[in-house]
Amino acid sequence: MRLNLASLKWKDPRVAMRAVLGVLLLANLVAAVVAFKPFGGGADDLRRDRNVLQQQLAQLQKQVAKNKKLVEKVETARSQGDQFLAKYFTERRVVTSTIQGELVQIAKDAGITYQPTTWTQEPIEGSDTLAMMTINAGCQGTYAALSKFVNLVDKSPRFLIIESMVAAPQQTGQILNVTVKVDTFVKEQGLASSPEPEVAAPAAAPGAGL
Repeated sequence: MRLNLASLKWKDPRVAMRAVLGVLLLANLVAAVVAFKPFGGGADDLRRDRNVLQQQLAQLQKQVAKNKKLVEKVETARSQGDQFLAKYFTERRVVTSTIQGELVQIAKDAGITYQPTTWTQEPIEGSDTLAMMTINAGCQGTYAALSKFVNLVDKSPRFLIIESMVAAPQQTGQILNVTVKVDTFVKEQGLASSPEPEVAAPAAAPGAGL
């Protein structure tokens, strides 16, 4: 069946409206084909798309490698931190006997008398398991022996830090009375925020020249 365009009544508004709608529909179909390229586009378009995807893939691979290195650094830092804590931070339940024994031995090796001590503990800001413990001790000995005591404390594997020393000479002889404050670090689950000071049992070591 052939459509005779000449027989159409173009002056009829309905016919004219249908023709306009048909033209608009055709124009929309052409625009959709151009915009979405349902047939895959040309070779140049495919090459451009491939290059863009390759660039995106390279950027993603680079970001993954960067994140992997960051994770490795975090793991290394965490492992080193754990090793540091294990080596230099003493367990709270044994800190008194361990550090007391260490200081008594150091005093003995240095040739000074080690007097009774008090221990006070302060939590480290930002941690609920770590604290700094301050040891107040009295010592008696010659200047040379006290110098050796300080040197041995500095070399102790227990991570002892001499915060201050106050020395006063005795009226006779070369013996000095020294008050020393030593800091060390402890770890424990659920440390108390404000513990009461402890008083350590007296311990003495024979002094040189006494």
